[in-house]
Amino acid sequence: MHDRKIVHRDIKSSNIFLTSMNIIKLGDFGISSFLNHTHDFLKSFAGTYFYLSPEIVNRKPYNDKTDIWSLGVLLYEMCAKEPPFNVKNNDKKELERKIKKGQYKDIPPIYSDELKLLIKKMLSLDSN
Repeated sequence: MHDRKIVHRDIKSSNIFLTSMNIIKLGDFGISSFLNHTHDFLKSFAGTYFYLSPEIVNRKPYNDKTDIWSLGVLLYEMCAKEPPFNVKNNDKKELERKIKKGQYKDIPPIYSDELKLLIKKMLSLDSN
């Protein structure tokens, strides 16, 4: 997808499907966008709040790395059984504050240090 300069912008658990042949598919490209060049950036505010990258929350230009952040949120959620940036009463301002800080609890200790490092890299505030 990224090799084809497509940014999904809404990667989340409800957009991932498992076929009868046990093949994982990514769906719902309704708000996806195309980049003309690999060095291009997008500016529109799009996506599901719990999965938004810091760039989007800060209303800064972003690229396909926003999808890596969302995958990191999804991976964390699969391990911890809750989002990394959890808030009460769907308080969007509080959620934005937590995403901007990039701080979250460690995933449960049953998981490997390599998995913890992968999540840390995917949820890095520095998209580089």
